[in-house]
Amino acid sequence: MEGLYQTNRVKTLKEKMVNEPRYVSIEQARIITRVYQQNEDLSIPMKRALSLKAALEELEIGVEKEELIVGNRTKGVRYGVVFPESGCSWVYNEIENLPYRPQDQFLVKEADIQEFKEVIYPYWKGHSMEDVIRHQYGQEIDAMAKVVKINQKDHAQGHICPDSKLWLELGPQGLIKKAQEKLKTCSKEHKEFYECTILVLQGACTFMRRYHDYIKEMLPHVESQYQATLQTVADNCLHLSKRAPESFHEALQSLWFLFVILHMESNASSFSPGRIDQYLYPFYQKDKNAGIIDDQYALELLECLWLKFNEIVYLRNQHSAKYFAGFPIGFNIAIGGLDENGQDTYNEISLLCLKAQYHLGLPQPNLSVRLNKHASHELMQEAIKVVAKGSGMPQFFNDEAIVQTMIDDLNIEPQDALNYAIVGCVELTTHGNNLGWSDAAMFNLNKALELTLNHGKCLLTGNQIGLDLGSLETYQTFQDLENAFQKQVDYFIEEMMKAEVIVEKVHQECLPSAFLSTVIDDCLEKGLDVTRGGAKYNLSGIQMIQVANLADSLAAIQKLVYEEEMISKHELLVSLQDDFKGHDITQAMLLNKAPKYGNDIEWVDHLGAKWAEYFRERMKEFTNYRGGPYHTGMYTVSAHVPMGENVGASPDGRNALTPLADGGMSPVYGRDLSGPTAVLKSVSRMKNTLTTNGGLLNMKFLPEFFKTEIGMRKFENFLRAFVDLEIPHIQFNVVRREDLLDAKVHPERHKSLTIRVAGYTAYFVELAGKLQDEIIERTAYEDI
Repeated sequence: MEGLYQTNRVKTLKEKMVNEPRYVSIEQARIITRVYQQNEDLSIPMKRALSLKAALEELEIGVEKEELIVGNRTKGVRYGVVFPESGCSWVYNEIENLPYRPQDQFLVKEADIQEFKEVIYPYWKGHSMEDVIRHQYGQEIDAMAKVVKINQKDHAQGHICPDSKLWLELGPQGLIKKAQEKLKTCSKEHKEFYECTILVLQGACTFMRRYHDYIKEMLPHVESQYQATLQTVADNCLHLSKRAPESFHEALQSLWFLFVILHMESNASSFSPGRIDQYLYPFYQKDKNAGIIDDQYALELLECLWLKFNEIVYLRNQHSAKYFAGFPIGFNIAIGGLDENGQDTYNEISLLCLKAQYHLGLPQPNLSVRLNKHASHELMQEAIKVVAKGSGMPQFFNDEAIVQTMIDDLNIEPQDALNYAIVGCVELTTHGNNLGWSDAAMFNLNKALELTLNHGKCLLTGNQIGLDLGSLETYQTFQDLENAFQKQVDYFIEEMMKAEVIVEKVHQECLPSAFLSTVIDDCLEKGLDVTRGGAKYNLSGIQMIQVANLADSLAAIQKLVYEEEMISKHELLVSLQDDFKGHDITQAMLLNKAPKYGNDIEWVDHLGAKWAEYFRERMKEFTNYRGGPYHTGMYTVSAHVPMGENVGASPDGRNALTPLADGGMSPVYGRDLSGPTAVLKSVSRMKNTLTTNGGLLNMKFLPEFFKTEIGMRKFENFLRAFVDLEIPHIQFNVVRREDLLDAKVHPERHKSLTIRVAGYTAYFVELAGKLQDEIIERTAYEDI
């Protein structure tokens, strides 16, 4: 791969995209509303199918003359799409403030505000999924909100890896034939499902043809140097509307059409391509052997696809934008890893993906490398070169920690576990046959501890929001405290699970997804929509927030209050109630005299692991609304900042309202004082059954570490230690503190600076100030 370069075509397209203003789009909302109004007597599945088909046929499209891969859900790039079926009330309340809110701003045209408020919103008021959930269970969800954040309340469930291989094998026409065959013999109850799938697939074919027609019209008006490549792109689009792809270029174009249409149907985050180096390789190999492409052209095509992944962002409400800051749309691509025979595999496409990320350094796709004990030295060194570049990618996943755990803990079939992919940030999934609902809820263990210490009352407001089981002053022993904490956690788990049933039920009623169902295995076979349990696997994932702070707090209480009696129960409780104002010595003791998670201190690490394991075991008692199991993850996206704003002062010495630990398995920033290897040892004490829905370990290194061959070798050895310790995930920021501080003061100088937030990368200057500050304060390592 030496000598490959970034072409002027790619540089031009990147420059255009980065400088494009970001707007709200109501175009699809207008189409959806019209179709629903015209078909009031039809079922919701049929109205959904007809509205998607109409959008595919009518949405305004555009093509840049330099493009080799075309297609988008809006004519402008990085537009936020209003999707009335899932959420309308929050848009009504926030639409005028979207250009000015602190996180994830969007420009809005005055005419669009007027049309939305006077035409679109009146039709949907009280009827969107958001309103239905709020009507059925809104008060209960609000009551638990400081401890449990229930997700997916105003948007469709994404976090799905479709069967891209099947899509490339059949194309929409092949899937239409499959659905038509099923329609001939199906029972009456499944008839409408197949009719809906055929409608949306026909719309997909039309969508592809429209790009052919659009390019043919623009061809006479572009410079001659672009005409040949644009003609090829037009031909590709026409071919794909009629048959499955045959060339590498067609396969990339087909893959992008798939993800554009998935976003048009559901307007959700984290539809992920998965292991593209595996299923795209036959196309690449065939064309390269025939002399149709070389590696330079293959790279240019891939980089054009990489740019498209950055053209779709997600419009969230102001509250959710804090939890998912920086537009993390989550196109996760995994390269390397074990094959179906359990052998390590990688190929030229794996290396080309790394080269594309090295050149572009953009937030999307979220590039992941699967490692194992036999991982290639070449792949690892090429990946480390990209890490050293500082885009926060790739992140690394450990087959040794993940594959067998999926088999044993989730009853995933071995061939599916070996072929696991990643969706969104770090969420683990099987490939093409799973509705994993991986972001069902976030459970703030630290708020539950706060309530346990303070009679169930919130330290921030004084309101009674939890069970009154006593206070720190009334628990005679540390075991008494832990017994009360268990009861508090149990109470909120029960409340959370009641809400989860409502949310999933309303999703089934409001957002059936015919197009997605065609590319999730078993749905077409069963004649059952993916939202109703049509997938082979039906999981739901709950995130535990934040075990590092919990371990530090419990360690401080056990050691300083109960064992050594250096701090009295009364003094600690009053200190927490006063947010340590006037209690400087107590806070200093908590910060400096109690051991901390992340420093290879076994008993402290086990304190956090103990409660994570308890939470995971409780999840096994519940079944989701689709009949599948619950499991757990340990990652935060950017929720450690707003969830910290929900927590008062804590016994680990942390002040009220300040961020919790980043990542999910990461130590609290600044407290990991024993070096990166000690961090690995601490994290390894977490059982991998705790993170079958994804675990996140964030680390930061200085760029100087990677300047020498010795440094690169040491980093590879560090990654191999990560593999041997069977830790599921690790990721890195490589950046100087000084550069981040300058970017905060002078954002115009650092528009392209990307940073690893949690399980995703974002433009640093697009993050709100509190999140920027937390990232700046993370520990940076100079050596291993």
